[in-house]
Amino acid sequence: MPLPVGSEIDATPRPLPARIAIRGQYATLEPLHRRHAAELWQAAAGADESWTYLGQGPFASADAMARYVMDAAAKHDPMVWAVRPVSTGVVSGWLALMDIQPANAAIELGGIWFGPRMQRTRAATEAVFLLLRLAADDLGYRRLVWKCNALNAASKRAAERYGFMYEGRHRMHMVVKGRQRDTDWYSIVGDEWPRCRDALLAWLDTANFGSDGTALAGLAELRGRIA
Repeated sequence: MPLPVGSEIDATPRPLPARIAIRGQYATLEPLHRRHAAELWQAAAGADESWTYLGQGPFASADAMARYVMDAAAKHDPMVWAVRPVSTGVVSGWLALMDIQPANAAIELGGIWFGPRMQRTRAATEAVFLLLRLAADDLGYRRLVWKCNALNAASKRAAERYGFMYEGRHRMHMVVKGRQRDTDWYSIVGDEWPRCRDALLAWLDTANFGSDGTALAGLAELRGRIA
C-alpha cells in the first residue's frame, strides 16, 4: 500500500513583490525611502511603548531613525512600505512583506509599526489589507503568515481580527533586545483567503460606518455572514 503524500498543486514559483506604490481608499503605501524619515520621526514622538515587541526602536534621535529607514529601504526581504493615510497626508507607520518564499508560495506580513494617531483607524486596516491582497490575489501566494512575540496580546488580537488562524508556538525561538522570545504563528492558507478578503472589503466599505465614524459590523461578524 503506498504511503500517503500531499495533494498535487501548481508548483510554479510565485513572483517577487515589486517596489511600487499601492493606493487605497484610506491609505497609500509607498516603498520606504529616506525621505520618509522625518515624518516617521514625528509620528513616533512620545510613543516609546509602541516599539516594545519590535526588533528595533525606540530611536534616540531623528538621525538614528533616518539611519534605520535608509538601511531598511535598501532591502528586498523584508520589503517595507511606508503608510500615508489619506485623512492626514502624513506618513505615520510602516509594514512589510518578508520571509518571501516564491517556490513555496509562502510569504509573511510583518514588521508592522503604526504611530499612535494611525492605530485603530481605517487606514491601518486597509494598509494590512492592501499587502495581503497584493500577495494573495496579484502574486498568487497560497500561504500568508503572521507571527509575533507570544507576549504581544495586541498583535495576536489583530491576527485573529484579520482572519489568521493560530498554528502554534515556537518556544525560545529568538533573542530580541537581549530578551528571550517565544513566537506565536498564524496563517491564512489556500481557499481561506477569499472569505477574509471579502470581509475586509465589506468592513472598509463606507456603508459600514456610522455618522460618528464607528464601524457598524466587525470583521469577525462579516466573515460569519460570508461563510
